[in-house]
Amino acid sequence: VERDTLVVFTSDNGGERFSNTWPFVGAKGELLEGGVRVPLIVRWPARMQPGRRSDQPMVSMDFLPTLLAAAGGTPDPGYPTDGENLLPVLLGQQLPHMRKLFWRYKASEQAVARDGDWKYLKMAEQEFLFNVAEDQRERANLNDKMPDLFERLKKEDAVWNAAMLPY
Repeated sequence: VERDTLVVFTSDNGGERFSNTWPFVGAKGELLEGGVRVPLIVRWPARMQPGRRSDQPMVSMDFLPTLLAAAGGTPDPGYPTDGENLLPVLLGQQLPHMRKLFWRYKASEQAVARDGDWKYLKMAEQEFLFNVAEDQRERANLNDKMPDLFERLKKEDAVWNAAMLPY
């Protein structure tokens, strides 16, 4: 049973207010990296090599299709999932790949569009563009230096958000 059991350890949000999320800033309730980056540990001795590390971006919506695939199932085509099946990446059968991710949070009207290392962030009336690989602490707002990228991510966020259920 121990060998064939898939165990997942993670969190649904970043650290609470007294947590140290270094090198990130932000915490639970914020869409800064300290509020959205969380640990993910997966153990499955029968199928996964121990000690592997992956840089694959993953969000909680990916758990349904990934765990369904691990159990040998597939989503009902009439009810497509919002997430992506990342089992091939976790098993080392595919390389990690960049993808677009979106978040929103009603408090402070927060929104994020993430495309690879680039992150559009809206908090209340303020908007930012960060390269989170080069600026993990989200300090250098690049929206004036890269206006085309800023506008593209802002527009993609608006399109994604319009397809979501209202708060």
